[in-house]
Amino acid sequence: MASNLPTIRQISWPSFVFQFILVALIIYLYHLANFYEPFIFGALTYSILAFVLRNLIAKEHRQGMKLVRKQKFEAALPSFEKSVAYFSKNRWVDKYRFLTLLSSSRACYKEMGLCNMAFCYSQIGNGQKAKEYYEQVLKEFPENGLALAGLNMLRSVENIAQITN
Repeated sequence: MASNLPTIRQISWPSFVFQFILVALIIYLYHLANFYEPFIFGALTYSILAFVLRNLIAKEHRQGMKLVRKQKFEAALPSFEKSVAYFSKNRWVDKYRFLTLLSSSRACYKEMGLCNMAFCYSQIGNGQKAKEYYEQVLKEFPENGLALAGLNMLRSVENIAQITN
C-alpha cells in the first residue's frame, strides 16, 4: 500500500555488510549439509529469522507504524511510547540491532520512536508537544536531520501565525 506520509530509510553500511555475510554463512551451512538448493533455503531462513525477530522485539514500533500508515496518529502514540520505553530500558538490543533484529537501519529504534511521536503530535495539532519531542531527539541524537527539519517547520508555522495575528 502506497503512503502519502514521509518515510526516511537510512542504511548503516557496516551492518548491511554484516547482514550480507550472515546470509552467505547460512547459505554455506546449508551447502555443507548437502541441501539441494542452499541459496533458497539460506535466503528463506534469514527472511524468517528477521521477520520473527522484528515482530517479537520491535512489535510495538511496528504497530505504531501500521497505525501511522492508516493516519491514526493519536492511536499510534501509545505504541511508540511503549517502544521508546522498551528500547530505553534495553539499550543493548537497540545498539546491537544488526544482531538482535537483523536491522541495517542507521537510526536506532528509540530515535525513530521519538521522531514518530513528534510527527504524530504535529499531525493531531499539538505543535507544542511535537516541538518537545523533536527537541528531545536533537538533545539525544544531535545529527538527526528529520528532527531538525520537523522543528524548523514547526517554528516556521509559529512565525507565520504570529505575523498574521
